[in-house]
Amino acid sequence: MIAVLTGDIVNSEHYEASEWMVVLKKHLSKIGDAPQDWDIFRGDEFQLKVSVADALKIAILTKAKIKTIKGLDVRMGIGLGEETFVGTKISESNGSAYHFSGRIFETLKEQKIKLALAAADEKLEKILNLILKLALDFMDDWSVVSAEIVTISLENPNLQQQEIADQLGIKQSAVSQRQKRARLDLVLEVLTFYKDIIKQA
Repeated sequence: MIAVLTGDIVNSEHYEASEWMVVLKKHLSKIGDAPQDWDIFRGDEFQLKVSVADALKIAILTKAKIKTIKGLDVRMGIGLGEETFVGTKISESNGSAYHFSGRIFETLKEQKIKLALAAADEKLEKILNLILKLALDFMDDWSVVSAEIVTISLENPNLQQQEIADQLGIKQSAVSQRQKRARLDLVLEVLTFYKDIIKQA
């Protein structure tokens, strides 16, 4: 099983592509190689292939990265399934993971939600999508500062608050406040729950 994320940049039409493209490309380059593992197409749409275990963390991290640019956000559909054909480009690859990802992504605008998941296991899909809806209630409201603290915390899970404070040039107490405001504790709980439930599936 693999996971495929299909997404687009929300509000990109109000920005120059150069304002967000560098951030997105740098982020995706850390995850895999283009164009086999990820690609950007039709201006502001992208697709990437990751392990099932890492899918949600990468989706939330992608959201946080893009939200470090004021006014921007990202919409993503995660598909969990098989890969039956591997092309030289991700756009040529095929399998149920791609179908699920594309299908759920196409419904996001209509549902007015920015992150959802599709899988063959309907019960698993239902549970995870309910949790994502609840998490989006605060993740959609992340400020640039909150998005920045989530990005640093997820990319460097072993960093202590003081080390993050030194990196940002702020006090340790300010790091603690920012993490609380971003609901980082809940983000980490959601990620732990996701990993546990995926193992049982």
